[in-house]
Amino acid sequence: MKKFFMLFLAMSLVFVMAACTANSDTGSEPSDEGKDSGDSGSEKVLYLNNGVEPTSFDPPIGFDAVSWNSLNNIMEGLTRLGKEHEAEPAAAEKWDVSEDGKTYTFHIRDNAKWSNGDDVTAGDFVFAWKRLLDPNTGSPAAFLGYFIEGGEAFNTGEGSADEVNVKAVDDKTFEVTLTSPQAYFLSIIANPAFFPVNEKTATENPEWFAEADTFVGNGPFKLTEWEHDTNMVMEKNEEYWDAENVKLDKVHWAMVNDTNTEYQMYQKGELDTSDVPADLSEQLFEEGKVQVEDQAGQYFYRFNVNKEPFQNVNIRKAFAMAVDQEQIVEFVTKNQEQPAYGFVPPGFKDPSGNDFREVNGDLVKTDAAQAKELLKKGMEEEGYSELPEVTLTYSTNDVHKKIAEALQQMLKENLGVDVKLANMEANVFATEQKALNLQLSRSSFLADYADPINFLENFQTGHSMNRTGWSNADFDKLIQSAKNEADEAKRYDMMYEAEKILYNESPIFSLHFYNQVYLQNEAVSGIVRHPVGYLELKWADKE
Repeated sequence: MKKFFMLFLAMSLVFVMAACTANSDTGSEPSDEGKDSGDSGSEKVLYLNNGVEPTSFDPPIGFDAVSWNSLNNIMEGLTRLGKEHEAEPAAAEKWDVSEDGKTYTFHIRDNAKWSNGDDVTAGDFVFAWKRLLDPNTGSPAAFLGYFIEGGEAFNTGEGSADEVNVKAVDDKTFEVTLTSPQAYFLSIIANPAFFPVNEKTATENPEWFAEADTFVGNGPFKLTEWEHDTNMVMEKNEEYWDAENVKLDKVHWAMVNDTNTEYQMYQKGELDTSDVPADLSEQLFEEGKVQVEDQAGQYFYRFNVNKEPFQNVNIRKAFAMAVDQEQIVEFVTKNQEQPAYGFVPPGFKDPSGNDFREVNGDLVKTDAAQAKELLKKGMEEEGYSELPEVTLTYSTNDVHKKIAEALQQMLKENLGVDVKLANMEANVFATEQKALNLQLSRSSFLADYADPINFLENFQTGHSMNRTGWSNADFDKLIQSAKNEADEAKRYDMMYEAEKILYNESPIFSLHFYNQVYLQNEAVSGIVRHPVGYLELKWADKE
């Protein structure tokens, strides 16, 4: 088996499909420029598809793959995930760790610059990290900063910004103190949520991130064009401390959310990578054109336990057991995904060397007969003579639609339940789901950092990623204890138990674990698809 981190490769092409209607003109600039990139003296231009408009290029707000993939290449944190997906020095050239493992002192590079020529300072990180945790920011990623002393208290309104233990020792020295030693700390802070923000720029223009001509970054590329909902262009950032190792001159991002259209553009040379259309997957796999890699994440559905009939656990279980994951991956998605019967994906090893998924096993399986019994029991418990109307909602996209239709048919055949389907544009869908306005809705999760706790922590009471209304005190206690447990064997036992509680209560049901399935121009090399859902173009090249 590949080394641990190699299992968590990004799902950049699958995830961006959760999107709005594509602009018909998107990508219509095929570019002789790109096709001539191998000629001496010509520009090297990479053509990619972002799927849709980024949610936001404000680091604590754009907490999704449609923002991360591009944002990761125009900004950079203290650390950066390298070619082997492990944290390496980035804006910080080195760091010191206290004897108790709680205090990190980062030394920022003297030549770390913003794209406008300003120095990247420790103050920029203090400003950005406190802003991430500020409840007024409303960041969905704020929970990632709870390992900082005072971070959770500030974010939940029980403390102040002054009590968040981050400080600028001097212009180029940044210090942070954690609540407890965190083995994965350096990996977490490579996440875009922890990117710095140019305090001077943000103070003068609070909307600095909204347009290309006002955006100020510190990554390998700079944002030079942004036609909203249509395309973006990034150019090599000559102010970047490691610019000499950046090979591409430009990256052109289309915004097309239809898999077949994306593939057609790839075939015509208008894109250098493409997702694999389900209807062509068998042929393309047979021809050996498809590249497949493992990754950490899953496609699943959320029940809203505050809306009838899903306040009843037996009705939730009935719906979950009526779903046939094998049929979904074999006949609908057709990309060799692994059916999911738990939330934590394969690849995480406990202290005994055993795989988390194998140890905890299948927590739910297809069983139409038992599903019918559970539905009957749940309806009797609620006094239903007939089941309240159920609407399944998904974000507009061809693959999501096919999966929703397959689920509709399975629920009809296995439970005798007629489910209505509804679709929404991606940003509207996300807002409605977070507000708990949807009854039954599709979801995806990709790891923010490489540890099982990142998957399970999402379902704590009131967590920004919960989006089900579900709450369980025993589950919450296990997650919090695991976060503070130094003994790895005990920590894994807590996580095993927590996952079992999650599936016994069934606020969600799983469909499949993600893999990375894509087509790529043979002239392109060096793209790194990271474990946590974003692309790395720093080392990319095009012949």
